[in-house]
Amino acid sequence: MPDQDGLDSRYRIYSTCPQSRSHAAADYRRRIAEVAAWSEEAGCTGILVYADNGVVDPWLVAQTILQGTRRLCPLVAVQPIYMHPYTVAKMVASLAWLHDRRVCLNMIAGGFTGDLQALGDPTPHDERYARLAEYTTIIRRLLEGGQPVSFDGRHYTVRNLRLTPALPPALMPAILMSGSSEAGMAAAESTGAVGIVYPQPVAEQPAAGPSGAGIRLGILARPDAAEAWAIAHARFPDDDRGRMTHKLAMAVSDSVWHRQLSAQPAPAGATPYWLWPFQTYKTFCPYLVGSIDEVAAEVAAYLAKGYRTVILDVPQSPEDLDCARQVFARAAAIAAGNQQHKASA
Repeated sequence: MPDQDGLDSRYRIYSTCPQSRSHAAADYRRRIAEVAAWSEEAGCTGILVYADNGVVDPWLVAQTILQGTRRLCPLVAVQPIYMHPYTVAKMVASLAWLHDRRVCLNMIAGGFTGDLQALGDPTPHDERYARLAEYTTIIRRLLEGGQPVSFDGRHYTVRNLRLTPALPPALMPAILMSGSSEAGMAAAESTGAVGIVYPQPVAEQPAAGPSGAGIRLGILARPDAAEAWAIAHARFPDDDRGRMTHKLAMAVSDSVWHRQLSAQPAPAGATPYWLWPFQTYKTFCPYLVGSIDEVAAEVAAYLAKGYRTVILDVPQSPEDLDCARQVFARAAAIAAGNQQHKASA
């Protein structure tokens, strides 16, 4: 992940903060600090902080991360239904003013079906992305500063709106946007956000667009493949209840990525790509499992297809992130070597 370990500066790697629902209140702050420290030590750009009805407020988690690290960037999940776009921009600028640190944004259009229903949001899937595009546009214009912002859209209208305190240009956040559907990809492109998808096996994953994109996946690598798979099966054992929960969730979800991954058959032959944690409702992304060299070769193939940003699943140990660091250093070297070979051919 760090440049000195061989990763091209064009690539950005984020870990993920544990969710509060998985921890007792007395332990959660300690766990945030622990995982943030691992992530910073491994050289991650930042750390994703989830947002939904069942977890603590992500902005307060972001504050905790900023207080306990030197440079790690909280990547806060932002859903339009929770707050006005001005409030999001105000939070980014205020945290920057207080800590002299960058806070990045992961824009999400939807969420759990039950959460949306409880919040009284019946907006259809594609229209949620149209709303998210307007929302993101206002936030970006406010953060960029300059003239007061006026905007007249289907979902949001603002007039001569100015952000105070102003955000220093050097602390402008990276803006990511989750969405594998055509509507999600169009929204990311129209707002200049980095589109994040849940990847299929690399041989079946389409190339990213000209401006690049990102992927969300877990990595469980070790020097020896047998050790990695043993840890993977111990961490994600067979679970009939989990499989049933996954099927029920799929039945009510309008998520394109959820349907795509659920329909994905197990890849033929030996491959690091593993869907079992997703299929048993233990996590919401595919995994790459195997030796550091095996996983690095797979990651290099995604990098070669234009995926410049990777959001990892929640790490369970510092070794998870140290091995992921080695994976990305080797993957970046493989991708660079392949590019040089093509250029000289």
